[in-house]
Amino acid sequence: MNFTYVGSPENGTFGWFSRGLREVMETEGHRYVDDADSAKLVFNFFPRGRPRPFRRRAQAVFVCAVTEFPHPFTDHIAQGYPILPRALANLAVGLVRCGPGDPDAHFITMEQGHYVVPGNALANGYFQQVYARIAPMASSTLVIDNFFRPDLPEALWSGDAITESISRAGRKLDELDLLPAPFPMDELLSPRDFRHIRRLFGIGGLSYGNISARYDADRFWMSASGVDKSRLKAIGRDILMVTGYDPARNGMLVSHPPRVEPRRVSVDAIEHWMIYREHPDVGAILHVHGWMRDIRSTDFNYPCGTRELGRAVAGIVREAEDPSRCVVGLRNHGLTITGTSLDEIFARVDGKILRTVPME
Repeated sequence: MNFTYVGSPENGTFGWFSRGLREVMETEGHRYVDDADSAKLVFNFFPRGRPRPFRRRAQAVFVCAVTEFPHPFTDHIAQGYPILPRALANLAVGLVRCGPGDPDAHFITMEQGHYVVPGNALANGYFQQVYARIAPMASSTLVIDNFFRPDLPEALWSGDAITESISRAGRKLDELDLLPAPFPMDELLSPRDFRHIRRLFGIGGLSYGNISARYDADRFWMSASGVDKSRLKAIGRDILMVTGYDPARNGMLVSHPPRVEPRRVSVDAIEHWMIYREHPDVGAILHVHGWMRDIRSTDFNYPCGTRELGRAVAGIVREAEDPSRCVVGLRNHGLTITGTSLDEIFARVDGKILRTVPME
């Protein structure tokens, strides 16, 4: 993957960090380019408290914001998370200098994850550890395009028993307090930047998590991106029919009622599509930002909506004793849970989901 730096990568501590990061990135086979338009990964450096958005021209470009966080850094949500939407970034790295040594590197993810490479790790490969946390993004391909067709059969315009089960599941997640809300994007961003991320990603920022249920051998219903999962009602806006994946155009095929302006389906649709296609006995999939004990998890923190995350999760489901009743941990992210139905999933995991996701 080509990468580049924008902003102020040579200023102060940034110079030391950018040089060390570039060296390890190039050692790992990535190529530095001067032209941001030809880069697939952009590191945007800016001073603390002065986030500068980088407006990417394509969805397939990842942006990593690099800045300084205050010391003491005690609340990653309040002190660090706002950097992500304000910088229009997929990942934020905040350098925190706690003393005379090298700064700690705090990573903040869109899923509200937080993990640290301590400054005293320099002797143990500090920049290699930093790269290990950036590598999943540097090697991933987003699948977030939707190709809409107004061809949903009329009998389904108002939904069916399956969409009602998705609505119930959304209400149940709300009752269990498993719909953590990110910062309201429209309050953090200028109108221009808010329109930019909505145009690129369809991000509405109302709640995390997603819900899907199989319709037939080839199609499944799924919650939309950026909607309140506790109020899933309108077909084509809150719940959509996914009919397939187009590898040539790298996007999901979505059917909706005529005369309805559809929302984008959840970014995890590619992951659900992979699982449904391979396992006919899987009738429903639930994704929540929680955790369960004694489960197998992915090896890397791949970004949401990437083929690599989908393949990693699908691989674990494939190796499970019963793929139709499987719980997969998404490292530093949450859970993907398969079941024969959404009601069966909730009955099976009732009282077992922990709201805090461990960060490693």
